[in-house]
Amino acid sequence: MIGDWGLPDLIRRGNAGDGQTGELLGGTLMTDKAHIAQLKKGVAAWNAWRDENPDIRPDLSGANLYRAQLSKVNLGEVNLREANLSEASLYDARLAGADLRKAKLYQADLNFAKLGGADLSMANLSGARLRTADLANAKLFRANLNAAHLGNAKLVKANLTGADLQYALLVETDLTGADLTGSRTHGVSAWGLKLDGAKQQNLVITPDDEPEVTVDNIEVAQFIYLLLHNEKIRDVIDTIGRKGVLLLGRFTEGRIEILERLRDELRNRGYLPIIFNFDKPETKNFTETVRLLAGLSHFVIADVTNPKSAPLELQATVPEVMVPFRPIIQEGEKPFAMLADLWIQHRDWVFEPLYYSSLDALVGALDEKIIGPAKARFAELLARKAEKMKGEHV
Repeated sequence: MIGDWGLPDLIRRGNAGDGQTGELLGGTLMTDKAHIAQLKKGVAAWNAWRDENPDIRPDLSGANLYRAQLSKVNLGEVNLREANLSEASLYDARLAGADLRKAKLYQADLNFAKLGGADLSMANLSGARLRTADLANAKLFRANLNAAHLGNAKLVKANLTGADLQYALLVETDLTGADLTGSRTHGVSAWGLKLDGAKQQNLVITPDDEPEVTVDNIEVAQFIYLLLHNEKIRDVIDTIGRKGVLLLGRFTEGRIEILERLRDELRNRGYLPIIFNFDKPETKNFTETVRLLAGLSHFVIADVTNPKSAPLELQATVPEVMVPFRPIIQEGEKPFAMLADLWIQHRDWVFEPLYYSSLDALVGALDEKIIGPAKARFAELLARKAEKMKGEHV
């Protein structure tokens, strides 16, 4: 059985006052009462009935299904408009193409549910769990997804125009081709989103009781809000720019000692070492990550003793980031071929390689050969960036 709620509570009276919907589908006229009675027989019986009657579109609009146990139920194409499904269990349920306009799904369990093409316009999904749910092509116009769990959910080409996504959890969520125009994103947790072709305009990053501030990228929404409201965040960014040192290299086996020693020495000098180990598995954002970290740093130390992938990342990063780069290389090793070209073309911020005979020798030269020159070069670059173009007159 699907619950203890009584049959009369589940019935929405039709406009004719006789419990009928007046809707004819497949030549079969069914009443709300008959559909509710069928659902009350349990999920297995309901699903079997749906399979035997594929031409019938059940009408459960306005039904009270509060806390109903409907896991794996087949509610595809069902009319559930304004139905109360709050706190209902719809785990792995089939709801593709269902009409859920203005439905109440507060704190409902919709994990792994199939909602492709469903109409959830103005539905209340506040606090609902939609982990790994399929909402491809779903209509979520002005839907309330406040604090909803959408981790790994599929929202490909979903219409989220004006939706309330405040405090929603969006981790590895697929929003490819989705329309997020005008959605409210204050407090959203957005990590690893897929946003290819997504429409992101006028995203409201402020809460309801504050003047609206909008941005056009959901992944930076939380960051922009923190910048506006948290002086400590601005201080952190400023600190990273003055104290951050990016350590690049392939730190494996015996070479991990170099990383650890350099990191400790930089910490002792008041710097904030940021480590990027090229030995980690490569991802599609490999180069973007290096570029971002370099742009946040005061200077970069790149150990190219065992380059492998490092040259590719440096070739993509050095030309675009005006930050002092100091290549270091162990005696007896040869630098990768393109390093000379990078130095020739960008010598204003790329230093010649520093060859070290031992780790102790490298640490002994850290202040004189790396930190001192890098600080001086950083100041020069900063002054150059502040220069105004004057032009010439003839």
